[in-house]
Amino acid sequence: MPMRIIRQKAKLQAQTRDWRRSGETIGVVLTMGALHDGHLSLVRAALARADRVIVTVFVNPRQFNNPEDLENYPRTEESDARTLAPLKIDTLYVPAPEEIYPSGFSTTVSVSGVSDGLCGGDRPGHFDGVATVVTKLLLQTDADYTFFGDKDYQQLQVVRRVANDLDLKTEIVACPTVREEDGLAMSSRNLRLGSGARATAPVLGRVLESAANVIGRGGNVSQALETAHQALLVAGFDKVDYFEVRSDPGLLAIETADQPARLFAAAWLNGVRLIDNLPIPVLTQTTNSAQLCEPA
Repeated sequence: MPMRIIRQKAKLQAQTRDWRRSGETIGVVLTMGALHDGHLSLVRAALARADRVIVTVFVNPRQFNNPEDLENYPRTEESDARTLAPLKIDTLYVPAPEEIYPSGFSTTVSVSGVSDGLCGGDRPGHFDGVATVVTKLLLQTDADYTFFGDKDYQQLQVVRRVANDLDLKTEIVACPTVREEDGLAMSSRNLRLGSGARATAPVLGRVLESAANVIGRGGNVSQALETAHQALLVAGFDKVDYFEVRSDPGLLAIETADQPARLFAAAWLNGVRLIDNLPIPVLTQTTNSAQLCEPA
């Protein structure tokens, strides 16, 4: 059957009830659209795991703390549908805002701990918006599995915490970051980079890798972070929001990489905020980034 495009929650839930009566499992990939190969890797993982697959496209206003960022976020529903068609998913769910936040909606899902600092510090309210919309969409889609990439690693930990704390039945499946050939982590925001900025953007991944290797070999953490910060500015980045080492998976701020840890960065380039992260390759630690998607 061809992919169905559904916009109403009631129609979606009628569909999922039919699947349940047939004993079928449901995998969901949650997106804000402007789909790229990173999203498609999650869709393929869902197709391999579940009997039925739903992809959602919803630009969630509650996770934007900057109105201009919300206004400029790419909206490409028609091309997204064309991109998904060859994969033969079952349903593309594109809800209107009132399907997610009906009149009188007044509930917020808030996660402490793993949401502190990093993007949570620079974008007040962002992870409350993420946690709320993810909870809503997982309940609306009746998902058995949902798939998230390592690139938004703090978001992944927030979603894991929501599912665990609220006893959601959905299994959170983590998948590795997908990169362009030049090393830039794929992101819908990359569409907003001009050609000059796009040529500079891969420096973020290279600087992260260099700093992670220095720290992993026992180098001074503070010095490695300062060197990386300056390297981004010299390369042409406008501002660095953070360049930090955090424990993995707890995301606690640490000053020495004597435990499983990751290196996180967020920096601005030509008005676009780019984020990335890498595990610190200490010989005694393992990482959460595998070649195949793994249950959280």
